[in-house]
Amino acid sequence: MIIPVRCFTCGKVIGNKWDTYLDLLQADYTEGDALDALGLVRYCCRRMLMTHVDLIEKLLNYNSNFSLFFPLPLPSHMCYVCGVFCGHTDGT
Repeated sequence: MIIPVRCFTCGKVIGNKWDTYLDLLQADYTEGDALDALGLVRYCCRRMLMTHVDLIEKLLNYNSNFSLFFPLPLPSHMCYVCGVFCGHTDGT
């Protein structure tokens, strides 16, 4: 999906390095050399970039059809009788 902002293990900020990492790979750097150039020496941070799969562009191609499951507009008030957002307007 989207690259995490921080390393899951040590907490170092890595989210700002993703675009630079991709640029270095396009410039014929090896994965190890690109990570060294970014200053990522811990293997926990290195694995965060090396194993990330960028799926956001692929997911944007699909239509979610959100309105089939939740007809719009959604009810804006909670029903007094049902205790949920059921859409009753008169409370019965």
